[in-house]
Amino acid sequence: MKRILASILSLAVTAGAGLGATPADAADPIPVGVAVAQTSNVALFGQEQVIGAQIAEEFFNQKGGVNGRPVKLVFQDTAGDEAGAINAFQNLINVAKVVAIVGPTLSQQAFAADPIANKAGVPVVGPSNTAQGIPQIGEYISRVSAPVTQIAPHAVKAAMDSNPNLKRVAVLFAQNDAFSKSETQVFQATVKENPKLELVTVQTFQTTDTDFTAQTTNVLAAKPDLVIISGLAADGGNLVKQLRELGYKGQIVGGNGFNTVNIFPVCKALCDGILVAQAYSYQAAGEINQAFRTFYKEKQKKEPPQFSGQSFAAVQVVIDALRALDKKTPIAGMDLAKLRTELNKQIIAGTYQTPLGEISFKASPGGEIVQKDFYIAQIKMESDGTKGAFVFLKK
Repeated sequence: MKRILASILSLAVTAGAGLGATPADAADPIPVGVAVAQTSNVALFGQEQVIGAQIAEEFFNQKGGVNGRPVKLVFQDTAGDEAGAINAFQNLINVAKVVAIVGPTLSQQAFAADPIANKAGVPVVGPSNTAQGIPQIGEYISRVSAPVTQIAPHAVKAAMDSNPNLKRVAVLFAQNDAFSKSETQVFQATVKENPKLELVTVQTFQTTDTDFTAQTTNVLAAKPDLVIISGLAADGGNLVKQLRELGYKGQIVGGNGFNTVNIFPVCKALCDGILVAQAYSYQAAGEINQAFRTFYKEKQKKEPPQFSGQSFAAVQVVIDALRALDKKTPIAGMDLAKLRTELNKQIIAGTYQTPLGEISFKASPGGEIVQKDFYIAQIKMESDGTKGAFVFLKK
């Protein structure tokens, strides 16, 4: 998989490098950057984002691209840290000269790289940046990923609906990850505000950890009925595995980092039963979602996950905005700086029918998503742990 992604990256950068300072010439494809984590422990998410973006590129180009002109995605690997995201953004802005950027994967990377794009006047559409404060980075920053303040409380409510007797709650979070730190604040506030719940312990870990003996021992000693984990797929999955192996039998709620099928090989059969709130459902009605779902299943032989759905939606927002802008003011020959500025205005002004449902952006702060529908999924694993699925619960 890494070799395939590396080949995609090499071809994309080569294609983008020769576009020159005015990629708005009618003869050229329109370059749109995709800066996500294709390597590192974050690649479990980034690989799903690459697939979603590629499907969007193929799907919309088959439908005429931007009023007859194709879009060319230029991929850059951010890896899993801030330095990787900064380097990827700088290459896309200054070398590939993209009109907009979809990315990065992590909120922590967004806080480091988004200011660079904002200063350069390049629109950014975050596909998975859910920490509080992302749109406030600047006027050129938007996101199709709903903030944790909107999503996290749904998961706690679902846990209480499944077991009204829940009382004692343990919370664990990755203290070196900006998103996890932001998400856990919402989870903890949700617990504290509910008179039926009691927060009995808060434990921290690192996304690079593999041994969670100390944390799991402390959690078990607190005798919780519910455990809430904010982390990424690899560390979160291993934490779940060790909790179960040491005897915890209660309900587990996973944060947004659990919204990937790549967690299944980590905790295998012990993933079974985890509740996760999601901003995307492959079962949701809507013509564009069903078209995306069909495309995805044909290529991947499985249902599309949230990170692919959000990545598709982010690319779609850029393409739809380019189409709308071109109809008002032809973009062929438009100065690149002006094109980036006018495109950003159009992105914020638009309403989009996406796999996430209908989305738009708030006027203040500009770039904050307005999304109507959210979902609750429960992980269901086969007994031998070889296969699993997110099963959506009825509202």
